[in-house]
Amino acid sequence: MAKPQEKVSFGQRLKQIGMVFSFTAKQDRWFAPLAAAAVLIPLSLTVVAVLLWGWLWLPIGILLTLLALLIVLNVRSNAAMMNAAEGQPGAAASIVENMRGDWRVTPAVSSTTQMDMVHLVIGKPGVILLAEGNPQRVRGLLGQEKRRLSKVIGNAPLYDYVIGQGDGELPVRKLRMTMMRLPRNLTGKDVNALDKRLKALTARPQMPKGAIPKNMRPSKGAFRQMRGR
Repeated sequence: MAKPQEKVSFGQRLKQIGMVFSFTAKQDRWFAPLAAAAVLIPLSLTVVAVLLWGWLWLPIGILLTLLALLIVLNVRSNAAMMNAAEGQPGAAASIVENMRGDWRVTPAVSSTTQMDMVHLVIGKPGVILLAEGNPQRVRGLLGQEKRRLSKVIGNAPLYDYVIGQGDGELPVRKLRMTMMRLPRNLTGKDVNALDKRLKALTARPQMPKGAIPKNMRPSKGAFRQMRGR
């Protein structure tokens, strides 16, 4: 059974918002002036409205001020997080995992010791491969994964992107919008069936390379029993 989500208290929520404020202010030099403007402009208009038409406008003005501040925080914090994620290994998988919608993400289904990696994403658009790292090396990894997946995904569409700033590459800041704009080719049942097939493919046990540890070797008696059958 799935564990119920833990409720976040009001104090914890305020602490989270404070952390987002602090992070965004450090990453974005325009955040503080924009946040100040988002507070001062609506409050000034609220004071004028209260003087002209009465105290009824005070709660409305406060709500509008909070809304404006939250909009600025949301937009600038997302931009700051994208800037901080630029060039970080695993950033693409982390971004998709936190997107709204039914996205099944398997980070680093294929990787190298040089931190090149390919992430597998399953969603209503189909199967998406996201490659991060050296463009030449990850294109080889992409080719291997596409050949491997083509045997089991059937008619499901297969998309692949190389994350980066070069020609033909997808900047990480555009990843979210690109994923949301993909056509919805599959139903929820199709996504579940595809997810099960691909999990079975990626979960196949492999024998470790090298000598078999002594505690994993079958006993000599087991070999004699097998020969006697």
